[in-house]
Amino acid sequence: MDFNFSELFLFLEFNDFWDYLQVVFYAAFIIQLFFYLGVFLRLALHKDNQESIHLPPVSVIICAKNERENLLEYLPMYLTQNYYKYEVVVVNDNSLDDTADVLKAFALQHKHLKIVTVPDNDRFFGSKKFALTLGIKAAQYECVLLTDADCKPASAEWISHMSKYEGTNKIILGVGNYAKQPGLLNRLIRFETFYTAMQYLSFSLIKLPYMGVGRNLAYHKELFFNNKGFASHQHILSGDDDLFINEVATKKNTQIVIDEASHTISEPKTTFNSWVRQKKRHFLTGAHYQFKHKLMLGLLQFSQWLFILAFILLLIKVRPVYLFVGTFVLRYLIQLIVFKLSANKIGGKDLVLLAPFYELFFMVFNPLLVTSNMLIKQAKWN
Repeated sequence: MDFNFSELFLFLEFNDFWDYLQVVFYAAFIIQLFFYLGVFLRLALHKDNQESIHLPPVSVIICAKNERENLLEYLPMYLTQNYYKYEVVVVNDNSLDDTADVLKAFALQHKHLKIVTVPDNDRFFGSKKFALTLGIKAAQYECVLLTDADCKPASAEWISHMSKYEGTNKIILGVGNYAKQPGLLNRLIRFETFYTAMQYLSFSLIKLPYMGVGRNLAYHKELFFNNKGFASHQHILSGDDDLFINEVATKKNTQIVIDEASHTISEPKTTFNSWVRQKKRHFLTGAHYQFKHKLMLGLLQFSQWLFILAFILLLIKVRPVYLFVGTFVLRYLIQLIVFKLSANKIGGKDLVLLAPFYELFFMVFNPLLVTSNMLIKQAKWN
């Protein structure tokens, strides 16, 4: 059968809607290539600085609200880090369980454990930002390293890695993963965490840092207080990590650390409803990002939608299909390669093969949650 190669480029004549749709499809493909090869590939190929760096004294800060069981299991891992000079500051945020008693018992054995108790104040009741501010104020050292009570460090060298400030940097963005467990919900949680980490770490590498995760985040007290802490977004339920970093991070003061020993591992939600509540709370902060960050993230998401929707329509209507089917396959091959290389760095290797399906799920699911957030206001931090 004779085939005219020029037929593949008939859309350049712009005869009808379908010709324009093909242009949209290829434009979306080019945008996706920019993100995967120009942005995300930087993380996939990144290596932490292995040079000897002077390490400062560090204050590890943990906010705890009804965290008795997690403190019993994970606090010893923070108190026995291989680091020459550090303290652990645990903020007891009006816990109703035995958190206070557990902390007192640990304090008797570990002199470098400092306990801060949030006063009973109706104005700030349930505000993690208030609790965290008290912890930072109580910190003895200039460099603070933040995590959560339901997290554990991936190694005894966690502080050593998360304290390697290079040059004049004052912020270190780390990796906060979730524990691997059976079930689809766990895979969805871990994929979203992986994909989010890939984005904020990669954007930092192109000198456009826009967020961090409070499960594994380090910065200087001076930076915190010079920017009046969380004052500009104190009224927003969440954002003690991403909104603060979005406000103070610049291309000159921020770096990433991704070595496996620097990770933290958290217990994921085990029910769909609790996970949805957590996600809806986190989505409240996105609308408050700087415009340039919202533009870049929006372009990534919008180009994904355009690429897939245009492909489906073209597959149904337009012939021949060779060029845009090949383009579609190429995009996903590139994505899988970048995902695989990135997962080798930040975790999630078992998620790579089905990553396109997880991506499709969140392309539909996340907009639904954002819409829901517009209708339902959230309560307080738990």
